[in-house]
Amino acid sequence: MTPDSSTGPPPPFDPELAEALGPLSAIMPPTVLPGMIPSLRRSLAATRPSDEDLRRGGAVEFEERTVPGPAGAPGVPLLICRPAGATAPLPAVYFTHGGGMVLGDNRSLLAEMLDWVEDLRLVLVSVEYRLAPEHRYPAALEDVHTGLLWITRHARALGIDPGRLAVAGASAGGGLTAALSLLLRDRGGPQPAGQLLVCPMLDDRDDTPSGRQMAGRGVWDRTSNNTGWSALLGGLRGGPDVPPYAAPARATDLSGLPPAFIDAGSAETFRDEVVTYATRIWQAGGQAELHVWPGAFHGFDAFVPHATLSGEARAARVRWLQRTLAL
Repeated sequence: MTPDSSTGPPPPFDPELAEALGPLSAIMPPTVLPGMIPSLRRSLAATRPSDEDLRRGGAVEFEERTVPGPAGAPGVPLLICRPAGATAPLPAVYFTHGGGMVLGDNRSLLAEMLDWVEDLRLVLVSVEYRLAPEHRYPAALEDVHTGLLWITRHARALGIDPGRLAVAGASAGGGLTAALSLLLRDRGGPQPAGQLLVCPMLDDRDDTPSGRQMAGRGVWDRTSNNTGWSALLGGLRGGPDVPPYAAPARATDLSGLPPAFIDAGSAETFRDEVVTYATRIWQAGGQAELHVWPGAFHGFDAFVPHATLSGEARAARVRWLQRTLAL
């Protein structure tokens, strides 16, 4: 596909990242159609870290719990990772995985977060939620919300300092984390110390210049985005009745939210909705740290973790966590 005539040409990819796109497309093609979801789930499941991977040579201890789910729904699986031998209450990150609302589980793409456990000595709680299209909105958000409430109620028993708990997520998980922050604000729930939104999936309307520029390019183009949002929302997608807890870009009020870290690549579909969301937080009097990584495609640092730009992005998130959680 070529970019829409109303936009300029797509931004160039970072040269180091561009070299990885060919091999990566065999695993995660730019365009994901509904019929591809089962095979992509199988491929992703084959890359799940083993128990030994999670332990990091003995540096990390973990446990898996299934906590009571939302009313009438299954339990919510949580993966809880902590530094080996830790005894005092530690700061924590409650993490929601990505996957376009249709892929992944609580072990998906955890390498960066396990680095936080080792290097920052914090507790990581990774939540698994029901996937679309089998489970449409609000199933995923209900699961994420229920897991967070359980963690805060049992924080001390889990060795977590509840006053130093940040919520975080990537891609679809970033969108769910933004929605969770809105939900906690509006329901008077526990307030996280901050929200870390990595290339978040925020807007079901799928109609931005960056989406048009990146059609058929990189990772997760606008057709893929349509696939994910349609799986989650069905016929509501793009219409007037989508609630902000389903698509946070729909929120009319972004005041009173936890301090945010928000990032995206300049060469990805989500660039413009991410920049707009950060801007609207500032306009509402809130705090947001925004990064747009030049030449980066969606999920670049997870797929190409050793690239120079990936290291810069991950270092920026660490610095934000250190400030936000007083590490």
